Amino acid sequence: MAAGPSEVSSSSSDPQAEALKPSQIGGLLHSCSSFAKYSWMTVSATSGVSHGVGGDTSMEAVALYTFRATESDELSFQKGDILKITNMEDDPNWYTAELMGRRGFVPKNYINVRPHMWFAGRISRQVAEGRLRHRECGAFLVRESESAPGEFSLSVSSYGDHVQHFKVLKNRAGQYFVWEEVFDSLNELVEYYKTTSIAKERTVFLRDRERSLGRARHAHALFDFNPQHASQLRFLRGDVIDLLDCSDPHRWKGRCHSRVGYFPPEYVQPIYH
Repeated sequence: MAAGPSEVSSSSSDPQAEALKPSQIGGLLHSCSSFAKYSWMTVSATSGVSHGVGGDTSMEAVALYTFRATESDELSFQKGDILKITNMEDDPNWYTAELMGRRGFVPKNYINVRPHMWFAGRISRQVAEGRLRHRECGAFLVRESESAPGEFSLSVSSYGDHVQHFKVLKNRAGQYFVWEEVFDSLNELVEYYKTTSIAKERTVFLRDRERSLGRARHAHALFDFNPQHASQLRFLRGDVIDLLDCSDPHRWKGRCHSRVGYFPPEYVQPIYH
């Protein structure tokens, strides 16, 4: 990950030398990159399908340097601007981003992406419920909507074993909302509902994943897990797993029967004391 803005000195070399445009690297690469850009924009415009790292199509990034577009499909921005990253998969050096209603490609080494533990990516409603059931009230995750590609759903652990699902809507200005309040990014929406109830019938404040997971030191295996890689942890349904690291929303690290390895969180149920 790129250094934060405070870590970039005024004497730092211009990253343009490291983020060579495809046209500067050669005609063949330029053609391939242009095709990738064109293909992604065509798919987005016709089908509404969105992509991102782990499916996160609304991650924020801080501009580390000023960038002036030289092609029509690029996005200009100033140092310190907050960009909404909408695609990080199709090109290893260029991301798609939005800024003040404008959209285009940005060089990845000009920005610092802000990851979020609460974004679960492409998981089903059932998997979301499995992760949140029996968690403390307010534990939540944001996932890509199953019924509306390119949109999001907010799943929240409520009272008892109940898990509520809220559809995150988007208006024509590109702002997000669940109820009346609108926000420029999912980040802002999540922060707002940490101090304002997301539910109408009962009071439910969103609680950070790190805080709620911090109370769980063990988990029950809900299913057998047979590893496909040596770094993964094998266990059987009913096993008790020591949780060693739950910082990654897509894979946890644990210990079972004196073995240590990684496993998907949806295979287990955290035990809270």
